[in-house]
Amino acid sequence: MTEHTTPQDGQNTSAPSIPGSPVDPVDRVLARADARSGVRVFGAAQALQDETTVAYGDTDGEQWDREERAALRRVAGLSTELEDVTEVEYRQLRLENVVLVGVHPQGEQEDAENSLRELAALAETAGAVVLDGVLQRRPHPDPATYVGRGKAQELRDIVAAVGADTVIADTELAPSQRRALEDVVKVKVIDRTTVILDIFSQHAKSREGKAQVELAQLEYLLPRLRGWGDSMSRQAGGQVGAGGAGMGSRGPGETKIELDRRRIRTRMAQLRRQIRDFAPARDAKRAERKRNTIPAVAIAGYTNAGKSSLLNRLTRAGVLVENALFATLDATVRRSLTADGRVYTLTDTVGFVRNLPHQLVEAFRSTLEEVAGADVIVHVVDGSHPDPAAQLATVRDVMGDVGARSTRELVVFHKADLIDPDTRLVLRGLEPTALFASSRTGEGIEELRAAIEEALPLPAVEVRAVVPYDRGDLVSAAHESGLILAQEHRADGTYLHAHVGERLAAELSPFVS
Repeated sequence: MTEHTTPQDGQNTSAPSIPGSPVDPVDRVLARADARSGVRVFGAAQALQDETTVAYGDTDGEQWDREERAALRRVAGLSTELEDVTEVEYRQLRLENVVLVGVHPQGEQEDAENSLRELAALAETAGAVVLDGVLQRRPHPDPATYVGRGKAQELRDIVAAVGADTVIADTELAPSQRRALEDVVKVKVIDRTTVILDIFSQHAKSREGKAQVELAQLEYLLPRLRGWGDSMSRQAGGQVGAGGAGMGSRGPGETKIELDRRRIRTRMAQLRRQIRDFAPARDAKRAERKRNTIPAVAIAGYTNAGKSSLLNRLTRAGVLVENALFATLDATVRRSLTADGRVYTLTDTVGFVRNLPHQLVEAFRSTLEEVAGADVIVHVVDGSHPDPAAQLATVRDVMGDVGARSTRELVVFHKADLIDPDTRLVLRGLEPTALFASSRTGEGIEELRAAIEEALPLPAVEVRAVVPYDRGDLVSAAHESGLILAQEHRADGTYLHAHVGERLAAELSPFVS
C-alpha cells in the first residue's frame, strides 16, 4: 500500500501523494493523533481528507486550513491548572508559605521555642503553611530590623531557599522595623499581632464580634499607615485649586495619608458607638438574671484548651468544637441545673493567648465582662500543653485586666486522657486544688459538676414560710432559683425552709411563719 501522510500543524501540504491512490482512514487518524501529541491547537479538528481534496500547483498549500490558522493557539507549559479535571475536587487552596523568626535573651530559649510553636499554630489557623522557623539570641531586639542587619540577610537567604513569600515575627513590630526588614528580605513581613487579628476577623460571626474585630484592626492599622508625602496631595494649592478662595486656601493641601487617617478615626468612632449600642441588651439580660438570683459561671482559659468541648459535655450546648485556635469568639450562654434543681448559667468566653494584643482586650471588653460579672470562673488549662504554667499566668493577667481577679476560681486541667501519671504529679504540684477532666472520655466531668454546684453562692435571704396551695408558683420559683433546706405539706399549705433571692423573699413575706 502506498504510504500517505496527512498535513500536520505548521507543515506545508504542497507535496501530496500521487493522485488517484487510495488513502487508508486508519493511517490518517493515527497521523492526526501524532500531530496532537505535540502542541495542542484549538480549532484543529479536520474532516478525513482524500487526494481529491488536497491542493496542487503553485497555490498556497495551507489555504484549505484557513480556519485552523486563524484559530487561537495554546502555548504549552504556561497553565498552572490540573490537566486531569477529575482531580479538581481534591485540589487544595494555594496557601501562603511563611518563615517564622523570633528573638530571645539568654536563658529563655525553651520559652521562646514554645512561643514559636504557638505562632506556627496561629499561622496555620490563619491559613498559611509554615516552612521554617528561626530564633536569635540577643539581649534586646534590634531597633532597626528586629534581628540585626547581618541576621536579616541570613533570613533573606533562608526565605529564598525555601521559597517563602511571607515572614512572621514573634512579636509586635514597630512600623520602622517592619519596613526595614522588608527592604532586606524582599518579601512581605508581618508580626504576631497581625496574625491574631486576621484569625479573629475570619472567625467572628455575630454583628458585635465583627464590629469588635474591625475596631481592633483599625486601632492597630492607624499608626502603621504608609504615605508618600506631598506627591499624594489631594488638593491643589493656589487660587486655581481652591476655586478662587484667596488667602488661607493656598498650600500643599491634604495628603492621602492624612485623608486615610481621618477616615479611619471616623470609622472607629462609628464602631465604638455601635458596640456601645449592643451593651444595653446584654446588661438587661444580666440584670434579669441577677433579679432572679440566677448564678453565672464563666468558662475561661487559653485558646484551644477545650472550653467549648467542656461546655458541650456539661450542658449539651452544641457549640462549635474544632482543634484550632480561636475557633469560637462569640460568648455562648447556656442554662444548666444543679442536682437539687437550682438554675445557673454557663458562659463560654473567648480564649486568651500570650501577648494578646491590647487592641483586642479593649475591643472585646464588653464580651469579657461576662467573666468579670460571673459568680464562679472555671479556668480551663490544657494539661497536655508543654507549658501549662504560662497558660495559667496569661489567663490570670487578662482576668485581672477586666476586673475578675477576686472572683471564685476553679482550675481544671483539661484533656486528662492525654496526660501521663508523671505529668499529673507535676500539675498537682502546680495547682494542688485543681481538677482533672476529659471531654472525650468523660473523666472528671461529674466531679467538676459537683465542684461548680458547691462553689455557687447561696441566695441571700433565708425564709421559713407556709405557702398556700393556690400559690404553687412561689414554691416552684423557690425550687428553681433557691436552695430548699426543708419542705413539708401541711393542712394550710406547703411549709418551706429555703434560701431565696431578695425578690422572691419579698413575695414570700406575707406567708412567713
